[in-house]
Amino acid sequence: MASEASLDVSVVVPAWNEAESLPELVARVAAVLTARGCDWEFLLVDDGSTDETWATLADLHAADPRVRGIRFARNYGKAAALAAGFEAAGGERIVTLDADLQDDPDEIPLLLDRLEDGFDLVSGWKQDRQDSWLKNNSSKVFNWATGRMCGLRLHDFNCGLKAYRREVTQRIHLYGDMHRYVPALAHLDGFRVTEHPVRHHKRRFGRTKYGWDRFLNGFLDLLTVYFLHARGSSPLHFFGRLGAVFGGMGGLISLYFLIWWLTGHALRVRPVLVLALVLMVMAVQFVSLGLIAELMVSNRPAEASYRVRDRL
Repeated sequence: MASEASLDVSVVVPAWNEAESLPELVARVAAVLTARGCDWEFLLVDDGSTDETWATLADLHAADPRVRGIRFARNYGKAAALAAGFEAAGGERIVTLDADLQDDPDEIPLLLDRLEDGFDLVSGWKQDRQDSWLKNNSSKVFNWATGRMCGLRLHDFNCGLKAYRREVTQRIHLYGDMHRYVPALAHLDGFRVTEHPVRHHKRRFGRTKYGWDRFLNGFLDLLTVYFLHARGSSPLHFFGRLGAVFGGMGGLISLYFLIWWLTGHALRVRPVLVLALVLMVMAVQFVSLGLIAELMVSNRPAEASYRVRDRL
């Protein structure tokens, strides 16, 4: 059960082996939000760290009870850490940022101001990104593909610095590596999403968690977002079209061979004829998959299919 909102702002920070940066991070976040006059909390989710992250957090909590923490039994990933933080957060507005001090806490008030402009989610845009050439350029490809498939054009989907209205964090479902697609998930659910330029700093402590497996995982997760949300209302429309294309190609090839046989030519097993049969089998499989998906969608609760913004 999600906690009720009782604070102005909750700052949710997923962390994995970031003990060195925590004292400065907490001090800077506290200074920024106190200066703004907010009733705040700092909630760190220790994602199975093997260094002194939890011990450091315990000392910070002893000094200021507004600094709280959740400790995972093992490393579950950033999406799980964010989901746990969202569940435990008590703020009406939620701010997330990474624990490595590459995200600048001084930018938090600017994102909160954009929420006051009527947006539900404000994502940071690292205009001058202080990362490697490979990471920078692979992210550009990722952001372009995500925008094209989900219909939301942002420069930086995966910036850790974001501000949310509480309703967004309680609505979206995070698992696997879906944290990369939070703005897309919110947009597809009807929330108002924008971005705001933020400063980005070079990593000062620890090491990057970036790995080659993110390329494949990111692509597969993007397909999941597209199918489950963009096409979730009628999956048969998508799979049925694929089935029609494959079935049409297989049918035309088969029709050619049927005419060839009816005109007195010998009909032998040829690779193209085998291809026609394979295409028609694939067509049946796609249509069947669409029908099964339709059954699953039809059994979802009605409120899971839409979100009401206003009532009169």
